[in-house]
Amino acid sequence: MIIWLTLVWVLLWGEASIGNVLNGVLLALLISYLTPLPRLAARYQVRPLAVVVLVARFLFDVVTASISVAWLVVTFQQPRSAVVRIQTRSHNDLYLAATAGLTTLVPGSVAIEALKFSGLLYVHVLDVDPESPRRSLDEFRLAVLAQEERLLRAFASDDELLDAGYDLGWRCQGPEYYREDALAARMEQEAN
Repeated sequence: MIIWLTLVWVLLWGEASIGNVLNGVLLALLISYLTPLPRLAARYQVRPLAVVVLVARFLFDVVTASISVAWLVVTFQQPRSAVVRIQTRSHNDLYLAATAGLTTLVPGSVAIEALKFSGLLYVHVLDVDPESPRRSLDEFRLAVLAQEERLLRAFASDDELLDAGYDLGWRCQGPEYYREDALAARMEQEAN
C-alpha cells in the first residue's frame, strides 16, 4: 500500500525527483497510519479450475455483449431498457460488490445499486426484448446469478458455498439449483 500511494503521489506531481519520492513515502506512511484499511475477516479458497471457468466465461460474455451493443449502434435500433432486481445468494458483501462489478463490466448492463444487508442488486439492462420482456429479464437475472455462482466457486470458502445453497466443488450447478439442506448436510458429515 505504501508503494502504491507513493507511486500515485509521484504520478500526480509528474516528476520522479528524490523530493517527490520521499514526500510520497512520508505521506503514504501518514495516510496508512491515520486511516488503516479494515482487515478481511472472511476465509477464501481459490479453486484454479473455477477461476479459469470464471475468466473464460466472463471474456465470452464481454465479447458477445460488445457485439450486441455494436449491432444496436450500427443498425440504429432504439433499445428498450429496464431495471431488474436480483436477489443474490451469497451473504458476503464482498461477493455482492464483485458480482456488481463484473456485471457492470459487461457492455449493456450497469449495476446501479447493491444493498449489503438484503443482498439485492439492481441492474440497468440496455436491450430488453419488446416481444417478451419478462422472459428477457428472467434470462438476464439468471445470467447474473450464474456469474455470482462462478465467482463463489472460484473464491468462496466451503461454508460460503454451502450457505449459498450449492454443493462443494468447482463445477457450476446453475442458478436454479438450490439445496436447502447443504449446510446441515455438511455439519452432519463433520459430526460423523
